[in-house]
Amino acid sequence: MSDILDRIIQVKRDEIRVAQESVSIEELRLQASTKDSRDFVGALRAKHGEGKAAVIAEVKKASPSKGVLRENFVPADIAKSYERGGAACLSVLTDVQFFKGSVAYLEEARAACSLPVLRKDFIVDTYQILEARAMGADCILLIAAALQPEHMRDLEAYAHSLGLAVLVEVHDQDELVQALTLKTPLIGINNRNLRTFQTSIETTIGMLEMVPDERIVVTESGILSRTDVERLRAMDVQTFLVGEAFMRADDPGAELARMFF
Repeated sequence: MSDILDRIIQVKRDEIRVAQESVSIEELRLQASTKDSRDFVGALRAKHGEGKAAVIAEVKKASPSKGVLRENFVPADIAKSYERGGAACLSVLTDVQFFKGSVAYLEEARAACSLPVLRKDFIVDTYQILEARAMGADCILLIAAALQPEHMRDLEAYAHSLGLAVLVEVHDQDELVQALTLKTPLIGINNRNLRTFQTSIETTIGMLEMVPDERIVVTESGILSRTDVERLRAMDVQTFLVGEAFMRADDPGAELARMFF
């Protein structure tokens, strides 16, 4: 585990302890029971069925490596723009300390559109998964670099029991082997090196042969141009998680449409 990821995970554990003191499991379950569910995997497959790229468009204010990406940050407006631009799903950062995210951002973005939403955060405990359902998320992220394989499988099972889809994220071949023991069809390959923070789409390309056909490869990070998209689509990668390239554009949805359609 990289030093920064190790720090983030420790912060997450501290946050969970504080959250549990203010909102009980029973309260979260009650909140979760009132939320509707949107089919995250189904939305991706619907785009594939149309012969189109399935874009998980990210609502992201900042990152540890790049700082603030978008000063004029209105999640509801961004979500509407993405929907107009042809996104299949949304990804919303809820991490506060490192990505300047917020639970409110997810709630606002989801309420403004009909797209399924991924809670993008560092999930290490079932409490966070119940939180995700309570805030209205339709999918959660599990990061293989941050979790032991057995723990990751337990978290996936709990998410599925709540009706949540799971995107499992890997950075190298060893993590991919672990990820393929999960049931989820969604295999995210992050092109960002966790130690150097440099990105290269070669990371995705180099692991494609290891992923069975019935899984959905989601390429993440470093997709910055139409050229990147065309090269990956030529390799039969049809699902993309993109944030930075859109967040720096005046109209995020228009930039999405320009890059993908």
